[in-house]
Amino acid sequence: MSSTSETGHAKNVANFEALISFCTGYGVTYNPGKTTIKLAALNTLLASAKTSLTAVNTALPPYNNAVNAREIAFAPLSKLVTRIINALASSNVTKQVVEDAKTIARKIQGKRAGEKLPEIPDNPATPEDESQKSNSTSQMSYDNRIENFEKLIQLLTAQTGYAPNETDLKVTTLTTLLADLRTKNTAAITGLAPLSNARIARNATLYTVGTGLVDVAADVKKYVKSVYGATAPQYKQISGLKFTRS
Repeated sequence: MSSTSETGHAKNVANFEALISFCTGYGVTYNPGKTTIKLAALNTLLASAKTSLTAVNTALPPYNNAVNAREIAFAPLSKLVTRIINALASSNVTKQVVEDAKTIARKIQGKRAGEKLPEIPDNPATPEDESQKSNSTSQMSYDNRIENFEKLIQLLTAQTGYAPNETDLKVTTLTTLLADLRTKNTAAITGLAPLSNARIARNATLYTVGTGLVDVAADVKKYVKSVYGATAPQYKQISGLKFTRS
């Protein structure tokens, strides 16, 4: 149910609670034979649905925080790599080394030689970085950027002629940055699991065919319609309550 907004899930639960309230108000007249639409079962399902919504809402902020922290950490990387290449080119190294470094840099920045890729915004809800993405050549996933940044650092480490005075361009500083990028990427990846699991549990409670909240609500409506009739005010009370899957 990924296409359903978080608001849509909550609205389904709110409408289900209203449905129960109306059915409770019918008193002894509401007396279905089907176990799943008896008031006790409806209230149990409502409690489960509310719990499932809370679980998702609880898991969402830590994941968003981790994704935001990763995005902030990676944001300056492309410009930093450009500075590294310029520092390397002005160092006592061969042209071949500089070209090798440029090849790695293009992978980190998501560029092909001599071509500027169109900018595509990153989706913070996914593990990958979609920015400046090219299906054929870009290696812009966070994992690939980390791997290529490590390759660049290894290349720099092997060059005795690379000895910048700028602290943020030194190999030791870059190595520390690499570790931080790894840590933040891992936090975002691991943070997705509890959120995803909470959404799966919520969707099972609300949308499982036959036993989920949406289908149970439909059964309740059918029962009330059978008791009072399609034109009765009791049925009109609940017929307008909407329950959607998407």
